[in-house]
Amino acid sequence: MDKNKIIIFDTTLRDGEQSPGFSMNIEEKLIFADQLEKLGVDVIEAGFPVISDGDFEAVSAIAEKVKKAQVAGLARANNKDIEAASKALAKAVNPRIHTFISSSDIHIEYQLKKTREEVLRQAVEAVSYASTFTKNIEFSPMDATRSDRGYLAEMVQAVIAAGARTVNIPDTVGYAIPNEFHELIKYLFEHVKNTNDAVISVHCHNDLGLAVANAIAAVQAGARQVECTINGIGERAGNTAMEELVMAIKTRSDMFNNCHTDINTRQIMQASRLLVNITGVSVQPNKAIVGDNAFAHESGIHQDGVLKHAMTYEIMKPEDIGITRSKLVLGKHSGRHAVLSRLKELGYELRTEELDAFFVRFKCIADRKKEIFDEDLVAIIGEVLHKKEHNWRYSVENVQISTGMFSPPMAMVTLKDHINNSVEVFEVAHGNGGVDAGVKAVKKITGTKAYIKAFNLVAITGGSDALCEVSVTVEEEVGGNKIKVFGNGMSIDISVAGIFSFVDALNKLEYMKAAGAGKNQVSDGV
Repeated sequence: MDKNKIIIFDTTLRDGEQSPGFSMNIEEKLIFADQLEKLGVDVIEAGFPVISDGDFEAVSAIAEKVKKAQVAGLARANNKDIEAASKALAKAVNPRIHTFISSSDIHIEYQLKKTREEVLRQAVEAVSYASTFTKNIEFSPMDATRSDRGYLAEMVQAVIAAGARTVNIPDTVGYAIPNEFHELIKYLFEHVKNTNDAVISVHCHNDLGLAVANAIAAVQAGARQVECTINGIGERAGNTAMEELVMAIKTRSDMFNNCHTDINTRQIMQASRLLVNITGVSVQPNKAIVGDNAFAHESGIHQDGVLKHAMTYEIMKPEDIGITRSKLVLGKHSGRHAVLSRLKELGYELRTEELDAFFVRFKCIADRKKEIFDEDLVAIIGEVLHKKEHNWRYSVENVQISTGMFSPPMAMVTLKDHINNSVEVFEVAHGNGGVDAGVKAVKKITGTKAYIKAFNLVAITGGSDALCEVSVTVEEEVGGNKIKVFGNGMSIDISVAGIFSFVDALNKLEYMKAAGAGKNQVSDGV
C-alpha cells in the first residue's frame, strides 16, 4: 500500500444528494458516476440503500456499472440496513459497506437513548455482521468531534478489531477548528493500538467554512482517506470540496510530505459543470478552483503581472483543472477533427455517440455565435452528457419570439411529444417578456400546472453574443405533495434558454411522477 496516497472517497451521490435542491434520479446518478470514474476517485458512495426503493435501485445500478472505483453503500448499525446495502452492492466488483452509529454523549443520550456500553456493543456487532458479506468495511462514529476522546478511541479500536478496514472520523456538524481536528487525529494514532490495521479517514462538514481546512489538517496528522463532494455540496453548508482538497495537495505537496491523489485533475471542471447541469444549482462566481472568477483578474497590477508571467498571481495552471483562457477561434465552418483535437487538449474524450450529440449542439450554437470559446465547449459537453441517457417526453423543436418596447411580447413554441407518437404541437402566447410568453405557450401545449419558483441566469463567456445558461426551480402539486425539480437550458438567446430550462424541468417532473415521486424517505448519515 502506498502510504503517501490520499484515498478520495466521493460522497456526492449520497451526502451531496441528500441536501435540499440536489436530488438526482437514477439515470443522472449513473451519468455522474461515469464522470467520477473518469475523474479517478477511489471510492464512490452511491447512496443509502435502505431508505427508499429509488436509492436501492440507484446503488444497484451504479454497483453494476462501475468497474474501477470501489462502490460503497451506507447503512446504520443494524442488520436490516446492512443486509439492504449488501444486496444493493451484490454486482459490484469491489463493494464496500459503510456502517455508522453516533459516539457523542449528546447523540447517545438524546437521539439514541442508550448507554455508552450499548452503543459500543452495537457498533462492534454491526461491523462483525457486515464482515460476513464483504471484508471491505468502513465504520464511522458519527459526531466524533464532539465525543469524549477516550470513548472515541475505545470505539475505534474495537471496530478495527471487529473487522473494519477503514475508520472514518466525521465532523458531522462542522464544529471542529483545524488545529483541534489535527490534534484529535493525532490523539487516535497515539492511543489506538491497531491503527496499522485500518485506514483512518475523515468526513468534514462546512458549517463554519472550515471543511477543507479541517481535512487538510487531518491529512497532515496522518489520515489517508478524505470523504468529499464535487463543488462541496452536502447537508446544510456542505462537505469538503473535492476539487479544493485535491488541488491543495497537488499545489502544496511540500506541505504534505509528498502525499498525492490519483485524481485526473483535468477532469475537475467537467465534473463541476456536469453537476451544475444535473442539479440546476450554479457554483458561486468566487468559488475556489471551479468558480467563474477563480482565474479572473480585474486589478491592473494583477493583469500586468499575469501577462508578463502567469505565476506572478496564479498558483495553478487553468489547464490543470480542464480549462484555459486562450480564445479558440472555432465556428460553423470548423470540422470535427479540429474540434476533437481541442477537446482532447482540454482533457475530454467523448464516446462516438456522445461526440455525435456534441456536434449537433455545437453546430446549432456556432450558426449563431461568431466565435466559440473553450468555456462554451465545456458547457456544451456538460449539457450533452446530462441528457444523453434520458428518454425525455418533450423536446423543443422551434421557438419564435417577438418583443418590443411598445408591443406585448409574443412567443410561438413547438414541442414534440415523444410519448404521444412524436406528434409536434405549437402554441402562441403573450407574456410580460420572452421567457414568460414562451413558458405560457409551453403550458398551453402540455397542460401542466407547474410554475417557476426561481430563475437564475449565468453568462458562460463575455460579449453580447455570449452563450448563456438558465437554471430554474419548478414546482408542481401532485397528489397533495409538492414536487420540486430543477431545469437547465443553454442558448445564445436568454428567452430561448429560459424556455429550454422550463421544458427540461417538465421532463423531470414527468419522470418523477412515473417513478412515484412524493413517497416519504428517511434521510440520515454522517
